[in-house]
Amino acid sequence: MKGKRLWSWIAVALGTAYFLLPLVGMFDFSLKMERGKYSFEAYRVVLSDPQFQQTFGYSVALALLTIVLGVLIVVPTAYIVRLRFPAVRPVIEFITLMPLVIPPIVIVFGYIRIYNTSSVLPFTGSWLGTNVLLLFGYAMLALPYMYRSIDTGMRAIDIASLTEAAQSLGAGWGRILATVILPNVFVSVLSGAFLTFAIVIGEYVFAALLNLNTFGPYMVWMGGNRAYEPSALAVVAFLITWACMGLMQRVTRFSKSSLAKR
Repeated sequence: MKGKRLWSWIAVALGTAYFLLPLVGMFDFSLKMERGKYSFEAYRVVLSDPQFQQTFGYSVALALLTIVLGVLIVVPTAYIVRLRFPAVRPVIEFITLMPLVIPPIVIVFGYIRIYNTSSVLPFTGSWLGTNVLLLFGYAMLALPYMYRSIDTGMRAIDIASLTEAAQSLGAGWGRILATVILPNVFVSVLSGAFLTFAIVIGEYVFAALLNLNTFGPYMVWMGGNRAYEPSALAVVAFLITWACMGLMQRVTRFSKSSLAKR
């Protein structure tokens, strides 16, 4: 028994070292911008760069719009499927998994092919249209995570009883979704929102091929033109992503299922 526990701890230690050592090396390198001493000069340069502020703010705005679009699509879909068409649920789950098995470069080339300037819907012919196309692409990339998070939340509540009670009081479908269902799955929506945020902030392929200067292409550009700043930028991006994960973990501690276990 002690031998098994020892090997378990060895496996955990090796996995932790495999994950953390590159981060430690990158953080150490990012502190050596000034010769002969450790400093946060690389972080100061990165954070004061107007291009960093512009691209990061742009990506944050896109992430928030993607979350809103994802909630508007997924919450009604998951609700109707669970309430009216439970037999269709495996099909919907399979469809939502498609973005995981189709490479993003294939999807974005399909977008460019279908929505180019000579098509009926020339989204790529204007800055606004290209942003709308990028927004839809991000919503599709986040679909597997958003759908599963919200679907899991709906599994924990009695949708049929809540719907019947709301209808008996005269509520319509829109009011039921907005004031009854959505508040009950709010924690699950937040979990999906944080995952969506992390995906959009680091995404590169869609933005680069649609020629939009978001945070992902900026990170790649920085990596090809600077020495110490890319490491600092990677650490900042890592901290932002893990901050989202930490928030998600904190929020899910207050979900109904977690409280029930306590």
